[in-house]
Parts: sequence; structure tokens; C-alpha cells
Amino acid sequence: MAKDRSGAGDPVRTLELLWRQPGEPARAGRRGPRQGLSPDAVIGAAVDLADEAGLAALTMRALAERLGVTPMTLYTYVPGKAELLDLMLDAVYLRMERRPRAAGDPWRLRVTRVAEDNRDLNLRHPWITDLAVTRPPLGPGVIGKYEYELEAFEGIGLTDTEMDAALTHLLGFVHANALAAADDAAHNSRQSQEDWWAVSGPVLERVLGSARYPLADRVGSAVGGYHPQPIWDFGLRCLLDGLSHLITSREAGSEAR
Repeated sequence: MAKDRSGAGDPVRTLELLWRQPGEPARAGRRGPRQGLSPDAVIGAAVDLADEAGLAALTMRALAERLGVTPMTLYTYVPGKAELLDLMLDAVYLRMERRPRAAGDPWRLRVTRVAEDNRDLNLRHPWITDLAVTRPPLGPGVIGKYEYELEAFEGIGLTDTEMDAALTHLLGFVHANALAAADDAAHNSRQSQEDWWAVSGPVLERVLGSARYPLADRVGSAVGGYHPQPIWDFGLRCLLDGLSHLITSREAGSEAR
């Protein structure tokens, strides 16, 4: 099954829709009845459907049923699903909570906020993690989000290309964490970790035992299952410490010359 991805639709029509003026009529290139809808209403309904049931459930037919129109009616507002995915992504990015940057905020706090804001966004819209965003739609939501995120790295001693790379690395960490959390939530909806261990634990103890894999037994017992918050805290601290080391070593090198 092909993975849904951004940037797969008509780039011209997508950009026209992304940068349309409020209240501007749709020009999707197909004639059809107008049912009192708007591009924003179609995008909002699509986001709601994806939030509730995931991208697999988002089809033009299912969306039309939710809106009470025929599938062909949707094509008077968006050219197709590929363009719709770009519009959805930009819309949720545009609504993303952005905490204001106060003068004097240390850079580690600013970067932490960017990570947390993106984690919260993925929790509200889990389908984002299922969408390949190698070519993001360059709408006001995407560009505004990028501007906000780059401000966290501005003035800390990185070049422009390093700022972009640092942000990409940070968002990759957030994405991996969100994928794991979504997978854990899906499994727990069917069977909790406690119930799984209650059934599996006795079997594993019988066939494995601590003598065969002593290190795995010791560490696994200490961890006691999947706990997302300690993993998040440790990973983010490592990322911030790595950036800090890069910046301080560069400053020390400059002072030595």
C-alpha cells in the first residue's frame, strides 16, 4: 500500500488554494453544483475525519458523506485527495499553538518549547505522523511554523544551514517519539501492557530466565515496559547537550585564535 505523502498533487493548484484570500471562491477546475460549502469547510471536515479515524479512512467518498454532498461536489473545491492532504497539513500547522518568545529566554528553553509544541500537535492530529512530508506544502501554515521554529535557534552560534539542520534533527526526534506513542496507544486500546505481561510474563520466564540473557533481564526489569515520558526527557536532553557542546566548543575555538 502506497504511503500518503505531501506534495503529490498539482503544485500550481495547491499553491493557489494555499494562498487564497479569505472568502475567495474555489476554482478547482471542475464544474458542479455549489452546496454552500467552501474550501475551508471541506478542509476542516477532512481534518476532523482524519483525527477520528486516520488517513486510511479519509477518502473523497467518506468526506462527501460527512458533508452531505456527492463526491463530485468536492471537486469544485479541491482538485483531489493529494491536494487536500497538503491543505489539511497547512491548516493544522496554521492553527498550531505558538508560545511567544520572551526577551532573554535561554535557547534551550526555546528549543524545548518547539519540541513540545510539535509533540502536542502530533497528539492532537496523529495522522500527521503517517504522512510523508519530504516536500511540504509551502503555504502560510508551513512557512509560519518554520519561521517560529527557526527563531528558537537564531543567534545561538549556528550558521543558517546548521539552524535548518538542527531543526530537522529536532523534528525527526519528535516524529519518532510520536510514532512510538501512537503505536503504544493503538496496542493499549486492544490490550493494556499490564494484561499483555500478565499473559506473556510466565511464558517468557519459563523459556528465557535471567541466566541466559542477564543484561537484558536486568535492564528490562528496571525499565518495566514502555514509558514514553522518560524516553522523551532523555532523548531531548541528549539532543540539547549535543547542540550545547557544538556551540561551546566553537566559541572556545574562536577565543583561542
